[in-house]
Amino acid sequence: MAVQQNKKSASKRNMHRSHDSLTNPPLAVEPATGEVVRRHHVSPTGFYRGKKVVATKSDE
Repeated sequence: MAVQQNKKSASKRNMHRSHDSLTNPPLAVEPATGEVVRRHHVSPTGFYRGKKVVATKSDE
C-alpha cells in the first residue's frame, strides 16, 4: 500500500488544484433566431447553426 513519505503543505496542495476551478461554458449566438446558446448544442427552438434540425411542439 502506498504511503506518502512527507506531508504535502496546504500551499502545495492548493497549487496542485489551481486548474480545477470552474469556468463559464463557451457560448454562441444562433444566426437564425439571435439567441445565445451553448456551442455545439441544439437551441431550445430546434435550430443548429442556422438550420432547423429538431421539430418542436411550437412548430405544430
